[in-house]
Amino acid sequence: MEESPKTDPGKAGKAQEQKAENAPKSGERPDQGRAPAPDHYRTEPQDTHIHTHIPAPDVATAKYRYPILAQPPEALTGLKLEAREKIAAGVTAVIKSMQFSWTEGGVGRGTKALLGLNQKNGFDCSSCAWPDPDEHRSVAEFCENGAKATASDADDKAAGPEFFANHSLAELSRMTDRDQNNAGRLTHPLVKRPGDNHYSPIAWPDVFDIIAKELNACESPNEAVFYTSGKVPNEPAFLFQLFARQFGTNNLPDCSNMCHESSGSALSPTLGLGKGSVTLNDLHEAEVILIIGQNPGTNHPRMLSALQIAKRNGAKIIAVNPLIEAGLNHFRNPQDFMNPLKALGALLGDGTQITDVFLQVKVDGDMALLRGIMKHLFEAEDMNPGQVVDRRFIDEFTVGFPEFEQNIRSTGWEEIEEVSGISRAQLLEAANLIAHKQKIITCWAMGVTQQRQGVQTIQEIVNLHLMKGAIGKPGAGTCPVRGHSNVQGDRTMGVWERMPKSFMDGLQKEFNFTPPTKDGFDVVEAIKAMHLGMTKVYFGLGGNLLAAGPDTELIAEAMRKQKLTVFVGTKLNRGHLTTGETSLLLPCFAHVDIDMQKSGHQMTSCENSMGVVSQNKGILVPLAGEMMSEIAIISGMAIATLGEKTNIADWVAMTENYDVIRDHISRVIPGFEKFNEKLRQPGGFYLPNGPRERKFTTPDGKAHFTKTTLERPEVAPDQLILMTVRSHDQFNTTIYEYNDRYRGIHGERRVLFMNPADMAARSIKAKDLIDITSHFQDEERRVEKFVAVPYDIPKGNVCAYFPEANPLVPIGSVAKVSNTPTSKYVVVTVVPTAVNNDVRIKEREAMMA
Repeated sequence: MEESPKTDPGKAGKAQEQKAENAPKSGERPDQGRAPAPDHYRTEPQDTHIHTHIPAPDVATAKYRYPILAQPPEALTGLKLEAREKIAAGVTAVIKSMQFSWTEGGVGRGTKALLGLNQKNGFDCSSCAWPDPDEHRSVAEFCENGAKATASDADDKAAGPEFFANHSLAELSRMTDRDQNNAGRLTHPLVKRPGDNHYSPIAWPDVFDIIAKELNACESPNEAVFYTSGKVPNEPAFLFQLFARQFGTNNLPDCSNMCHESSGSALSPTLGLGKGSVTLNDLHEAEVILIIGQNPGTNHPRMLSALQIAKRNGAKIIAVNPLIEAGLNHFRNPQDFMNPLKALGALLGDGTQITDVFLQVKVDGDMALLRGIMKHLFEAEDMNPGQVVDRRFIDEFTVGFPEFEQNIRSTGWEEIEEVSGISRAQLLEAANLIAHKQKIITCWAMGVTQQRQGVQTIQEIVNLHLMKGAIGKPGAGTCPVRGHSNVQGDRTMGVWERMPKSFMDGLQKEFNFTPPTKDGFDVVEAIKAMHLGMTKVYFGLGGNLLAAGPDTELIAEAMRKQKLTVFVGTKLNRGHLTTGETSLLLPCFAHVDIDMQKSGHQMTSCENSMGVVSQNKGILVPLAGEMMSEIAIISGMAIATLGEKTNIADWVAMTENYDVIRDHISRVIPGFEKFNEKLRQPGGFYLPNGPRERKFTTPDGKAHFTKTTLERPEVAPDQLILMTVRSHDQFNTTIYEYNDRYRGIHGERRVLFMNPADMAARSIKAKDLIDITSHFQDEERRVEKFVAVPYDIPKGNVCAYFPEANPLVPIGSVAKVSNTPTSKYVVVTVVPTAVNNDVRIKEREAMMA
């Protein structure tokens, strides 16, 4: 172990910055929240888990048994392989952004939408939750994926009653997910009645009558499930949870349950806040940035601009990922094309090198990797006492350090190297970048949260920051990078199945009703309850649970068992087609649409990944039709369903003027005082954040080290570990095209990335057709007709896109504590398709008989 550098007063991270007494005081960042507020995560929920065993669905034969396909069709669309790209963004990203925007919405409408995107007086991007700059914003304050999402929302094509009259549900299900999305904006409320095979028009009053009738027919309010997408802004999210609780249930599963639930479950008990602790400016100041289980080039492209600034300021970046992604390699900033001094270099050069140390970890090996880095840091501290571990911070602000230290020191190097797939020497290289630094930020996403030990891995991330004192100061802290635009805000607004008593008390005082006290179902438990016949009504406010959730065919079976399914959305998706006995498909405004109500042009708000709440005000006239705002739909449902049980006049007032909603929020949720006033400030406002100021809102006021247990993967010799990812032409479950150009994939999505050695061991060649079978608790799920692609991925690991691979993810395979589906840890076997041809023919004959 080489010695860590002596503290140099000329360097960032100098001794006077490392003293605990010089920690930022509350109020030093007045624009970022003056006082800490408790988070909504509870560490001791009631036991709402359903322990009844649900047999695995027969995934492979479902296409023969059901005319409406729950899985994307198997027809291949024409794979073309190219070398993976080593540089992200650049002129290609600009061309693709313009091309998609003008194709979807036309030149005029598409350009107008882009110019208002992420501007202080414009609307919030409906894709990722990456923050906008506090001060100056570029004319083009968006990335390629944001442009695609906005163009999709600004689509000038309509999927109206005539479209649905011409296409049955079965026919629509045989369209690809891309073609479903590209059919156009939903414009009219539609109904599928019992026995129908088409959606047909329905009047809005009849919509609300059907919803009220079915909800009020439930024997218990807990027979209804209210699901939310992270695209839903704060105001409708607040009303949605208010309605559900006035109706009498906490069954409020949302997309957070499937993504960053693990982050909240790890951060709340350790730091007191289930959110990140850094700002965008902190990234610019950081000395070392760790990026773990995240692909910013595709999933959060605007993050690359922040990393570029950090690099220019001297930061070192450590990337940890099973795949070598273009965005972790080099970045050409499209903004540089507008600068004459940088344009030529941006066009011809390699751009900014992002990663200094790349660690190609095995799937599920991140915890072992982090332990290896920390074990090296303890060895460095032994040789350089007081220079590596921040004892003063630990003594003043934390508990549990001795147990944590013993746990790390006792972990053997052999186990660390075997589980992580990273050598001791490579881990030393990363540790040496960290050893003498304190301005450290760790970013992570679903590559960590969707592992079986996702919560414990994030606790190790927290351990690393606590041992370094790398939190609660400029340039340092934790950074879970959220996915959808308002997924963090929806949780803040109370969309969660187990909100704390303080929040419920606030609702009771403000709205004069007694909220339910029994915890509700999260996504996994809601799916189980629906499948077991414990529920009758499913209401989805946006999103596509069928494609986002695990065990696709089991979700489909669960949906078919409902008396009523209700889907609120902007565009058609596969989840709208697998329905209950009666189904409603209701069109709503998108972020880009002008929302005119009785009091005038309305705005909503969203909270980004770093706790900034800013306005969202649409700028495009909605397409002709009968769309309603999400708020109007929720209010109409509430008035029809609750009747005299609620204050009807208040629901009307909240629909006519969204300021009324924000006034309610300001009295219920800490940090939203003077909500209407602060929202109208250019750029919005920061919510309180205790860890950012070294105020840890845990029960004892201390940050907690965690002693975790490292588990080895359990796989048979012929088995592999699958992780699911999205392609570059995809955001969440929305498919824009069949391409993934950074990985060299064009014209196809049914692919499986494999290590060449694993392919050779199974006599599989490039572009061979294969079948994939997942194995969990003696059960199997099989998908067919995928294409094998050789790729640089650790031996023993494979990778496929979701939603195509989601049928392989078992409903019972979840991360400990968070109950998040393990989409980044699925044990599979892979065989050439020809092996199963005879079996497949017999299965089909049996099904058709």
